[in-house]
Amino acid sequence: MGDQQFKSAVELTLKVIGGKWKPVILCHLTDGTKRFGELRRDMPGITQKMLTQQLRELEDDGIIHRKVYSQVPPKVEYSLTEYGSTVRDLLDVMAMWGSRHQKHLEHAQT
Repeated sequence: MGDQQFKSAVELTLKVIGGKWKPVILCHLTDGTKRFGELRRDMPGITQKMLTQQLRELEDDGIIHRKVYSQVPPKVEYSLTEYGSTVRDLLDVMAMWGSRHQKHLEHAQT
């Protein structure tokens, strides 16, 4: 499938879920609904600004849902949309490849 349609589809996928943080955010949300603070705690290397930006982009693309509770202090929860839950298959494939690659690296060092 090395044709242009294949390449365009891969580019679109990476545009939506690519980068350093979006796949990590999505992995955390596959476990269920999370509050902003929980996500921030679970990903200590991400800044608040970057997390906010990545969540907004995922929300704009219809991958996650943002639910705001009108209370003081404000409470915001994030979850995968029904459509967003389809990304789980892709994350599973990425995890399998990552495991294979780790073994490859370990083998190459011996």
